[in-house]
Amino acid sequence: MITSNPTPWQPDAWQNQVRSAFRNPGDLLEHLGLKHLTPAGLAGFPMLAPRSFVERIVHGDPQDALLLQVLPQLQETEEHAGFVRDPLGETNSDQAFIKSPGLIQKYQGRALMITTPACAINCRYCFRRHFPYQQHRPRDRDLALAFLRRDASISEIILSGGDPLLMQDSELALLLASLAQIEHIKRIRIHTRLPIVVPQRITFELMQTLAESPAKVVVVIHSNHHQELNAETKNALDCLGQSGATLLNQSVLLRGINDNVNDLVLLSERLFEQGVLPYYLHLPDKVANTAHFYVDTDRGQALYGGMKSRLPGYLLPRLVREVAGDIAKREMSTEDLALVADPPANLPQALALTPAPAPHPDR
Repeated sequence: MITSNPTPWQPDAWQNQVRSAFRNPGDLLEHLGLKHLTPAGLAGFPMLAPRSFVERIVHGDPQDALLLQVLPQLQETEEHAGFVRDPLGETNSDQAFIKSPGLIQKYQGRALMITTPACAINCRYCFRRHFPYQQHRPRDRDLALAFLRRDASISEIILSGGDPLLMQDSELALLLASLAQIEHIKRIRIHTRLPIVVPQRITFELMQTLAESPAKVVVVIHSNHHQELNAETKNALDCLGQSGATLLNQSVLLRGINDNVNDLVLLSERLFEQGVLPYYLHLPDKVANTAHFYVDTDRGQALYGGMKSRLPGYLLPRLVREVAGDIAKREMSTEDLALVADPPANLPQALALTPAPAPHPDR
């Protein structure tokens, strides 16, 4: 039981962050001293960038790794063969992944609940940017819970969205209490970007809710770049750790954002300093409107080899790709990849460990 409040944030602090987020690309560029750049259209996907996250962007740098994650770019309007709206087949009726409104089961023993259609930040590479959230409303949550009660083979539930921590503390507490009544649910996994982009979300009420959960709680945060981590995220993650949750991180390998060994190594090291173990490094999905972020398998394996040469095993995330219909995420590391920090001059270009050219926001 937590008896005192270890966080400085009041319940309304994170809500103010969400309300004051940047929604207009021109306003964001002007705030960052980049008003000379011409903002691109939204390509059917709204811009959303909370001020807490924006304040970590380097002022005046159009190639900043955090900026490029949230700023719409002209490349999003381009069509590329093989890049589709639902690359993982989540809504494909032939795959039958959707078990009820708001409940997806792709792997044996665990299922994913769409808790909310919204996020606190709209990442331009998002693999669910085309997901039909209107068909998976929170009001249908009882149908998902009914399915979980009937299927005793499911021992773990993943709360996703959107972002589950956009729910109010009271709503989340009610959902966790409902899941706790299902005896075969042993673990609850919360996939969230809020502790990174809006650290103020971690309130005492949230900590108390997590601490009181009968099921083991695992919080999987999403951070792609070491620049995202600062004193506020450290405080937020410390608070989550004090609640008894296991803390893991998943990242996406993104062209022009983190596709170099130095940044990936620094991310793993800083995550550990903030009490988080690296879990997954995802090769990106082929999502429509996101081809400019794509990193292919050969390059991803090369970068991973560079990480192996510089990190202890417990700081090395698993390099994975999700393939529709597979029984689990596909491990993509190669054991015979040469572990060299500085590749020889004759190494094929596909295996180079230097960053690929970053996309430019006004092209």
